[in-house]
Amino acid sequence: MTAHDWFVEHRAAYVIRALEPDEERAFQNHLPGCVACRDEVAALERELAWLPMAVRPAPPRPGLIRALVEGALGPVRRERSWLTAAAVAASVALAVGAWLWASVTVRSAEQRLAGQQQLLTHELAMARDTLGIIREAGRVRHADITMDDRKGGMVIFADDRTHRWNVVVYGLPAPPPGEVCQFWFITGSGMVRGVEVKSNEQNPAFLTLPMPNATDDFVGAALTIERQGSSGPAPRGKTLAHLML
Repeated sequence: MTAHDWFVEHRAAYVIRALEPDEERAFQNHLPGCVACRDEVAALERELAWLPMAVRPAPPRPGLIRALVEGALGPVRRERSWLTAAAVAASVALAVGAWLWASVTVRSAEQRLAGQQQLLTHELAMARDTLGIIREAGRVRHADITMDDRKGGMVIFADDRTHRWNVVVYGLPAPPPGEVCQFWFITGSGMVRGVEVKSNEQNPAFLTLPMPNATDDFVGAALTIERQGSSGPAPRGKTLAHLML
């Protein structure tokens, strides 16, 4: 076997980029001085031009493509058959596709972890904010509530520094169909509608409420049962709790 025989046997491997980096450089340096190899390489490239090999994927580790090709087809030889060359190129395309799929999967996992971290950071900030209001509360009030022979209650932590309340409603069953549990602020001149409370006997409702825009001071709170969709300025349903600060 002469030195030139190596280049003859590895023409197809050069065309499909299956050589090691140092072997590829040696082949590139050989081509300017060898008409036969240049013609053979050009012919192989024309036969494989229909394959989608123009996309530039991120390079796999050195030797991976060659190992996959030779593991499937044996050492790449001189055969000129376009079917053999196409099969080799298809094996390479599958190998690169698998590598790209793995890369995309890793990136997707990283994005999911980043989203989960952002959510946990947001929830931690909310928990700290809630605890801050409770810790700084200047006034704490509690009212017992009875609803359908079940006993619960409402607790208010009023932070006069930030003008926000933390409200906890516990032990109440869900209201009947078509009705809602409505929270009200009590001012010196009347009631101000707050938010609907999603009551659940098993899970307390935790609310952080800023003070609504009102000219009077807020002096208390109430909890009532109202018709779903009602929007009147004053409660009309049954009062569950009424407490003054």
